[in-house]
Amino acid sequence: MIPRLLERYRKEIIPAMMSAFNLKNRMCVPRIEKIVVNMGVGEALADVKIIEKSMEDLALITGQRPIMRRAKKAIANFKIKERSPIGTKVTLRRAMMYEFMDRLINVALPRIRDFRGVSPDSFDQGFNFTLGLTEQGIFPEIDYDKITRVQGMDITFVIKNAKSKEQARELLKLFGMPFGTKE
Repeated sequence: MIPRLLERYRKEIIPAMMSAFNLKNRMCVPRIEKIVVNMGVGEALADVKIIEKSMEDLALITGQRPIMRRAKKAIANFKIKERSPIGTKVTLRRAMMYEFMDRLINVALPRIRDFRGVSPDSFDQGFNFTLGLTEQGIFPEIDYDKITRVQGMDITFVIKNAKSKEQARELLKLFGMPFGTKE
């Protein structure tokens, strides 16, 4: 079964982007290559169960088993030893990516209290978009009563073939990303 957003991308977004930016070929249209979801768990140094719980939560949210990220070098000021676990990460591609993006845009983001849209300026030099969330409880897969510790996450949309921030922003806007106003 084809994910809803992938079908929308093929039928509506590609023609809209081609006409808006005067692109001649469908292959020149920007597309989302992957979505990387990252949870930094600095408190895992004291208790290993914290990182195990964050891995369970991330697996429930994304539908894919996360990998444990370890420190590359020791940092004495933060009491981090080399190779100690400090976070979890999931890279979503193809159908899983579109399903997660659909749930994020249509279910999770509207559940944020006093939500005024995501920042339209969160693009890096490669025109990738990064969104920071402060708690995992906005996803319906997480049982709010079983949350032992509120955990934030970073979600990065890696966009391929974008020539400018405007193209990348328009692509995400056509997918339904609720951008706020610049203040």
